[in-house]
Amino acid sequence: MTVLHFTGIKGSGMSPLAQIMHDMGEQVQGSDIEQHFFTEDRLRERGITILPFDANNIEKDMTIIAGNAFGDDHAELVKARELGATIIRYHQFLGDLMKQYVSVAITGAHGKTSTTGLMAHVLAGYKPVSYLIGDGTGVGQADSHFFVAEACEYRRHFLAYHPDYAIMTNIDYDHPDYFTGVDDVFKAFEEMAQQVKKCIIACGDDEFLQQIQAPVPVVYYGFGEENDFQARNIVKTVEGTTFDVVIRNEFFHTFTIPMFGDHAILNALAVISLCHYESIPADIIQQQFEDFEGVKRRFTQTAIGDRILIDDYAHHPTEIRATLQSARQKYPERELIAIFQPHTFTRTQTFLQEFADCLLEADHVYLCDIFGSAREKAGTLKIQDLAERIENSQLLQLDEVGSLAAHGNAVYLFMGAGDVTKFQEAFEATLNTGETV
Repeated sequence: MTVLHFTGIKGSGMSPLAQIMHDMGEQVQGSDIEQHFFTEDRLRERGITILPFDANNIEKDMTIIAGNAFGDDHAELVKARELGATIIRYHQFLGDLMKQYVSVAITGAHGKTSTTGLMAHVLAGYKPVSYLIGDGTGVGQADSHFFVAEACEYRRHFLAYHPDYAIMTNIDYDHPDYFTGVDDVFKAFEEMAQQVKKCIIACGDDEFLQQIQAPVPVVYYGFGEENDFQARNIVKTVEGTTFDVVIRNEFFHTFTIPMFGDHAILNALAVISLCHYESIPADIIQQQFEDFEGVKRRFTQTAIGDRILIDDYAHHPTEIRATLQSARQKYPERELIAIFQPHTFTRTQTFLQEFADCLLEADHVYLCDIFGSAREKAGTLKIQDLAERIENSQLLQLDEVGSLAAHGNAVYLFMGAGDVTKFQEAFEATLNTGETV
């Protein structure tokens, strides 16, 4: 059996893809840096070998799946070419795999991961599903009917996919190290739309998605009356959200979701829209909603005593606002403490004022040093540049997290796409040992 070797196996897409192939009976191994990432946990649960990067990992008869974060000059890829081994980029491999199933690609500037997780969970109540979620979760079933995959627009990688369905949650300017502006992002989504085979399901409340042109039907969902699938009579509580769904002005069903914030309603509407298109009964949809436990690093809650700690991947102003809105809905009587670690220097620079504006919606703000990335390790911008724009904000070092305890029974939101989880873990440790400052 050919060994599939994943170069960069801890990546948020690479890890779940490796899990899927392992589940389907393939012989899988991979390599990465030795630093721990939450995306590796489910690889280790499966007993998948994770090696340090080394050209000697590569053998001629392997198929190398190359992570998109690593260039062709990576030592393992250079060795693979020297040996004549097969090299396939992550997005190309995934695109070929999806063709074997009824494929659903979920894309958008925000909400991809949460919507992918919810979609996979709901569809699994109807027929077997394989799925790839950008929180490091992958499940593969050889007899799958559906294949649900998070499809990232960065560097237009999603153009490797030709899905049956595409869910488009929104269009917004992000990844300023690649896209020149929101118009460039829109062009990428227009290109993606041309490759969809059956139907596009898009948020009609998004002004850019309203303009999408495609060779297949475009079905819109949202709060506005012009949408094909509209949420009405919304009731928000500390337990979740209930709303009616109206399809082209005719009542369809009342749904209740154990989630919070307007974005959660929109994510659910996207799932309901696809399910209706696939003739999945409303009672199955509702049943699956009820026991959905969420995805990793998306409003993940931990209670320690009377304090609530929330781990969230929010790393763009739009996402931070959505996370704060969710917390206000669920915990209306508590103070919200934002602990934010910006991700990449270019994004922080581009949205410096927007970050300041959205963080001011929290009751107290703590800022951690900017986290670089594999493609951008340093920059001239400093975290102090953001702190100066947020009145009364404080800089937070790892060895100072115990000082957060002074806020008492608040809600502590640890937000960012880097390693902000280490601040939460340190805070949890201080609370559990009583060693607060």
